[in-house]
Parts: sequence; C-alpha cells; structure tokens
Amino acid sequence: MPSLHVYVKLSYAAVWEGRFYFFLFKSVQLNPGLHSEATGAVMHQKYVSPASFTSQEEEAGGGRWRKMTALKSLSLNNVKMGQTLCICSRGSMTIENKKYYFVQKLDEGGFSYVDLVEGAKDGRFYALKRILCHDREGHQEAQTEVEMHQLFSHPNVLSLVAHTFADRGGKTEAWLLLPYIRKGSLWSVLEKLRDKGNSMPEKQILQILRGICSGLKAIHEKGYAHRDLKPTNVLLDEDDRPLLMDLGSMNRARIEVRGTREAMTIQDWAAQRCTISYRAPELFNVESHCIIDERTDIWSLGCVLYCMMMLEGPYDMVFQRGDSVALAVQNPVTIPQSCSYSQGLQMLLSSIMVSNPQERPNVNWVLDQVHDLQSRSPNTQTNAV
Repeated sequence: MPSLHVYVKLSYAAVWEGRFYFFLFKSVQLNPGLHSEATGAVMHQKYVSPASFTSQEEEAGGGRWRKMTALKSLSLNNVKMGQTLCICSRGSMTIENKKYYFVQKLDEGGFSYVDLVEGAKDGRFYALKRILCHDREGHQEAQTEVEMHQLFSHPNVLSLVAHTFADRGGKTEAWLLLPYIRKGSLWSVLEKLRDKGNSMPEKQILQILRGICSGLKAIHEKGYAHRDLKPTNVLLDEDDRPLLMDLGSMNRARIEVRGTREAMTIQDWAAQRCTISYRAPELFNVESHCIIDERTDIWSLGCVLYCMMMLEGPYDMVFQRGDSVALAVQNPVTIPQSCSYSQGLQMLLSSIMVSNPQERPNVNWVLDQVHDLQSRSPNTQTNAV
C-alpha cells in the first residue's frame, strides 16, 4: 500500500482515492500519533479519519474529492511551516474475513500488545489485542481468554468483536478485536482528577461502582471470577458506563484446595496473574485445605472503590515503598480522617474490605447497598449503569 500523504493549507482538507490531503501553503506531513496519551490498554487519539470531519463532495480533476470542514480532532500545534514528517504505509490485517488497517500502537505488556486499528469497510476504530503465544500453554491461555469473552453479552463486560490466531515469523499470535473506548480507563480518569487537585463526586462513584458490580454479578452468576479487577481493567465510555476488561485471568469461581502442593500452585498462579496491590489476602498465603471463591473479586472491588475515593489504591504506597503487601492486607483498611464522603459510603468500603473471605459479602449484597445509597439523596440518585 502506498504511503498515506497528509498535507496542510489554511483550514481546508480533502480526500481523494481513499487518501487524506490537507493544505497550509507549504506541504506538511502529520504524524497520526500526534498528541496522544496512553491510558493502560487504551489511548486518547487525535487521528485523521473520515469521522473527524463534516464534508461536502465535489468533482475535481477527474477524481472524486471531498472538501472537509470543521476539523474536530486534528491538532496542528508544534507543526512548523515547511516541516516534513513521515507517515509510513498503513499495514493491514484480516480477521474473520474483514480487513482492518493499523493506525497506532496503544500499549504493550510482557506478552501482549494493543494496537488501534480501523475497519476498512465501516471506518470505525477498534482496539486489537495481540497476545504472543510462545508455547502450547500460551496458546491455550489465549484461547481461554477468547472463550471468556464469548460467554458474556453484558453492557458492563467488554465484548469481543472478532478473533483469530495468526502466524507471524514462525510464532503464533492471538488477535482479539475489541471495541475502542476513547475515554480510556477508570485509572486514567482518576489520574487526571488527581493532577488537577479535584476529587470524584460521590454520585459518579456510585454510578461507576454500580456498573462494576453489575458486570461482576454477570461473571459470578456463570460460575467464574475475574481475579484481576483494578482501575486499569475498567474502561469508561462517554456516559461513565464501566466495562470490565482483560479477562485473561478469569477462572472458575470456586476452587477447592486439597493439600500443600495445590495450595502452592494456586499461590504461584496468583502471583503471576493477580496484581499485587489489588490481590485478596487469601491469595497471598493459600491454605493447604480451603476453598477459594469469587469473593476475591469483592476484595479487589473494595480496593477500586478506595481508589475512586482517595485517587490511589489502599496498598499502592505500601508496594511502592517496598513494604510487604501480604502483611498489610491482614489489617483493616484505614480511611483517612480527611475523607469527605458520606458515612454510608465509608461504611460500605469497610464492609467490603474484610480480610477473612468467609466474612466478606457477595456482589448481590454490595449491589443492594449501592442502590440504597443512591436512593437516600437526590444528589446521588442515578439510573445509569
């Protein structure tokens, strides 16, 4: 595919033969990644696309042109007159017989990458998660994540658009095509509030918490647990509707541990797959004869609630200082005296973050409490999830 040439002149732009052209006296090529901000598994993008403009079509030079006005998302800051920046050819991939164009890398981890891609036919943006499968076990783990997505069709669980397994350079990758949520993760929203010295209103906290609980309830009712709930694994759409993502750590909710060897296996698995500062106490030192159930998610839910209230997780600083999180989680959570949220919300937090899993409530109880808090005052009442 030829390179995508983008030029700028005054405030006009045009599309011809599927290419975007902009004009500003002298030729300037723009980087599609200009002014981008990473947000965990997603990214806020200022990218040139058909959806960024309103248009009027006209014929010019024997080819079809589209005159563009009202540029919505392209920022020309830091672009100097006469400066030339290169945009490489957009690679393409086919998933379930549909073609998608690579736009921009969004994020990467130890064994996976997330790219922004655009549908060739619908022009919509998607997040493409590419999981490196180094061996048969890695392939099975990726297949399990696909199957977890396919289990759910719920407004608070991120859906799977399509998937495939692809061979690249002799190695296998699992490609999971997911909706692109432009606003980003709950963590990115909280970071912005903290940077501005603001806090999240209680009404918004309860709305988001209710949606997270609704997603967890759907997962738990099918006999599974998420196991890695945290602010970076919760996306927020433009209406603050939360979507649970990253289902790669999900497994059966009820795990019966029989003996020391099984206990160590589960403990080692948790150390790899469950984020330490949001990990339930019973996963740090797994007893040789016990039952691990979905209430590990309730502990993590409490950590997420604390983070929405305090703009940092209850054990983030413990981990950053190098102190033992395993010891810290054995003590009751401390709510700062400066906390300005209602006593009802603070009591809910304390009721969720109970070290003994047998005394920890289930998601139905938490959801009932959230409904009750929302109904107490017109200022916190909302029907959105």
